[in-house]
Amino acid sequence: MFKINKKVEYALMVLKHFKDNPAQELVTARLVCDKYHTPFDTTSRVMQIMNGEGILGSSQGVKGGYKLARPLNSLNYLELLELVEQKKFDQNCSDINCSLIDSCNITGPIQNLNKKLVQFFESITVSTLLEEHTTE
Repeated sequence: MFKINKKVEYALMVLKHFKDNPAQELVTARLVCDKYHTPFDTTSRVMQIMNGEGILGSSQGVKGGYKLARPLNSLNYLELLELVEQKKFDQNCSDINCSLIDSCNITGPIQNLNKKLVQFFESITVSTLLEEHTTE
């Protein structure tokens, strides 16, 4: 199974909360953390990142919080991944300064795999990803 970074998991949990509660206007980071038992610092940081990129909108003050600012069907998984992890995924072996680059015999296959993963992650929207049904 493909491993997902915890920050990305928390971002998906936040977005799923908004998807499941469309009428709920403003949601605090504390509410999300308490409901889903996620760490406050990391979850609130992820929400701030998504706010800064226009995925969430925020309102300050006593009755403040976050709300969904962008339709989840307009956000692809790769975009969310790169945003939350703050790194690009379409890198090649020379970009990461691998010490085995001169003797590696799988550079081409790994680059092909990376290209296919990037294409797949670009093709799936967060809305589709957060649907309840699974395909087997």
